[in-house]
Amino acid sequence: MQDTPVALVTGANQGIGLEIAKGLAASGFTVLVGSRDFTRGEVAAADVGQTAVAVQLDVTDLLSITAAAKRISQEFGRLDVLVQNAAIATTRDQIQAGEELASAGRPSTASLDETRAVWETNVFGVLAVYQAMVPILRDTPNARIVNVSSGMGSLTLNSDPDFPLRPLFDVNYAASKTALNALTLAMAIELEPYGINVNAVSPGFTRTRLTGFAGTDTPEEGAVEAVRVAVFGAAGPTGTFTHATMGVVPW
Repeated sequence: MQDTPVALVTGANQGIGLEIAKGLAASGFTVLVGSRDFTRGEVAAADVGQTAVAVQLDVTDLLSITAAAKRISQEFGRLDVLVQNAAIATTRDQIQAGEELASAGRPSTASLDETRAVWETNVFGVLAVYQAMVPILRDTPNARIVNVSSGMGSLTLNSDPDFPLRPLFDVNYAASKTALNALTLAMAIELEPYGINVNAVSPGFTRTRLTGFAGTDTPEEGAVEAVRVAVFGAAGPTGTFTHATMGVVPW
């Protein structure tokens, strides 16, 4: 087992994931840059710095996940932090955001194939990576997990008729983040006896491809809370949902 702490970030070749990787590298971690496309991962790892290593990881491919877990176990012997960041809002090539994206995800008209594809990445992919990495996390003292969620997944906020983003709640992206929040709590409860903290964070309305490059925050700002929670260690909380400036986000 190497002495330097190791962090794996899924979907780290661009956007918020890339900035999370940079933040963790600056905090002293060897950062494993998870990327579905290995070449893009290598480019991103070079951008992160000398302590970054590209890892081919497609969260919808069990063979890819298993191979990544085997590599991490054999090559590094530890996993201090798992940041589950990989997510999609649509499978379409053209950028969609806001009302257009929500309209495609209305319960009465949403494509079941599209909904399944989004959930495959945002929910089942998270669970699959979790199951593969848990044995390594359990063998690493003070390990923790950070799931990158969204305020769009908050049932409390979206059940309020006065919440301005309520009309954008859809069965694809938003509901998948609600499910991710539920997974976060289930993981936190399961791993609490092992001293492994599991938390969800909201990056806020961030300018990335996922939002059609609309938003009020930069990817750097969107990564702040994930990095903050990741470096907490055993002294930090578990089973929480937070945002960098809003504080606690209601489930």
